[in-house]
Amino acid sequence: MCKDCGCSITEHTHEHTHDMQNVHANPQLNDAKTIEVIEKILDKNDHEASHNRAHFESHNVLAINIMSSPGSGKTALLEKFADMAKFRFSVIEGDLETSRDADRLIAKGIDAYQIQTGSACHLDAFMVHKALHHLDLEKVDVCFVENVGNLVCPASYDVGTHLNIVLVSVPEGDDKIAKYPVMFRKADLVLITKTDLLPYIDFDVEAEKKEARKLKPNVDILEMSIKDDASVQRVLNWIEFKREMR
Repeated sequence: MCKDCGCSITEHTHEHTHDMQNVHANPQLNDAKTIEVIEKILDKNDHEASHNRAHFESHNVLAINIMSSPGSGKTALLEKFADMAKFRFSVIEGDLETSRDADRLIAKGIDAYQIQTGSACHLDAFMVHKALHHLDLEKVDVCFVENVGNLVCPASYDVGTHLNIVLVSVPEGDDKIAKYPVMFRKADLVLITKTDLLPYIDFDVEAEKKEARKLKPNVDILEMSIKDDASVQRVLNWIEFKREMR
């Protein structure tokens, strides 16, 4: 379990910790001291996240947090962006161990920095702040934060980005949005990935879209496969549109 986020305590999202009226199945969440500690952690993180956002904005950089379960295609998507994107970008990578994802991106010519979180199941604003000292934001238009593969804890931690992209892949099955609602309420864009596998896997795309919009009616949703350049280009167009809007 993560040492500092309280993930050993269920339902620890920002919304839940501030709702003192809720009665939780986990008795720890009915303890005022426990809730106070979690609130303090999140408040300090939010303050640092605001600092990170200001830092990105001072360099005219759009920052995007990419979140998903492990293996949904986050790193592969960023590798594909290296081949197709017209904007310049860097990446902050988060994993418990190894620098494999950062190494993959560096091999594609991307300025990438790896954060190894150890036991932490998410990135927080302080980790991202330290990583920013290793990137030259003057040379990029977009900075992606590829969060630790996890559909729970990353949703509760603002890392100082402007937008959240959440991936859900066809092989995961079509129940993840319903099972992990906090994550998908945070999404500005939901990417349904690995759609090239739809002929072989029972996955109801329209039902998943409906579930996502039940949680967040105005969320953008795109289907894509890295084997289909046109679908990747639609994601890049979405990012370019958000850049222009800023």
